[in-house]
Amino acid sequence: MKKYKFLRISKYKKLRYIANNYKKNLYIVFLPGFASDIDGDKPKKFLKFAIQNKLGFLALEYFGHGRSSGEFTRGNITKWSNDARITIKKIVKNNDFVLIGSSMGGWISMLMYRYFNNQIKGFLGIGSAPEFLTRIMWKKFPKKTRDEILRKGIAKIQNGEYEYLITKQLILDGKRTKNKVLNKKLHNIIPITMVHGQKDEVVPVKYSRMVLKNFPKAKRKLTIIKNGDHSLSSKKNLNIICRELKEIIKEIN
Repeated sequence: MKKYKFLRISKYKKLRYIANNYKKNLYIVFLPGFASDIDGDKPKKFLKFAIQNKLGFLALEYFGHGRSSGEFTRGNITKWSNDARITIKKIVKNNDFVLIGSSMGGWISMLMYRYFNNQIKGFLGIGSAPEFLTRIMWKKFPKKTRDEILRKGIAKIQNGEYEYLITKQLILDGKRTKNKVLNKKLHNIIPITMVHGQKDEVVPVKYSRMVLKNFPKAKRKLTIIKNGDHSLSSKKNLNIICRELKEIIKEIN
């Protein structure tokens, strides 16, 4: 496993990342999910895949995630997508790349098309959750929870086996027009594969279908993993995801 590094954004902000650098080769860029870090099995598996296939690689932790600086509760989609944009620009530079977005990372991946449209050659989503803050979380919160967030500005939420601190500013930021991705078609002619667990209790499979509908000209594929959960981090599931990644790279080459 390569060593983690830190990218200093400002005097008070640094982001942790891991990279495998090539000057001219295709890169894989992994964008993790909400409240996730890059110590897990996914980034390790994708880094190994990149090294074996002589590809560049980047995985990062957003502001307030993992060992990056900042308080998680002060983060939001605007800040986290900016973190991804800045880190990709600094590490990947002008190289072409394939995006892998896990859960919230799928949402942020779609936002990256605004900045790297010509460099993005493929997109693989894992339990993609575009606009989940309003379409899934806020919509499903009991009135008591919504009232607490509006009144106190924060509440602790239990969602399946996951527990989060949800802030009012996070929800409001998720509602901003500039952070919406499902209201505008992207006409990229590239391979796009969504992988989703059949038994995902956090994000319904329909969200992967919604992502695919957003790319009407792409070579689209939906792979539903039988008995798969939201994480899809088991060895078996990661092998399936890497097979799909290999197919995307074949299409590009």
